[in-house]
Amino acid sequence: MFERFSYKARKRLAIVVLLVGMPLYVVVAVSLVNWLFPDPLDKPPVLVELVIYIGLGVLWIWPLKGLFRGVGQPEPGREDDADDG
Repeated sequence: MFERFSYKARKRLAIVVLLVGMPLYVVVAVSLVNWLFPDPLDKPPVLVELVIYIGLGVLWIWPLKGLFRGVGQPEPGREDDADDG
């Protein structure tokens, strides 16, 4: 899905997702857990809460893995001037 974007566009979109989307997703995830367990005195067991947060942590990256693939690598087709030494 994200292969049609240029390398620079994918890199910029990945930064936006990490700086804007990730904090919003954290707020949604915490709100979801608070909605599922509204009574602060009747919190879920720690392991249940951990499984929920791990599941939600994997869920957000699944549709975006194509966006982040290869973004940390050097731009394809560009020669690196640092190796001329």
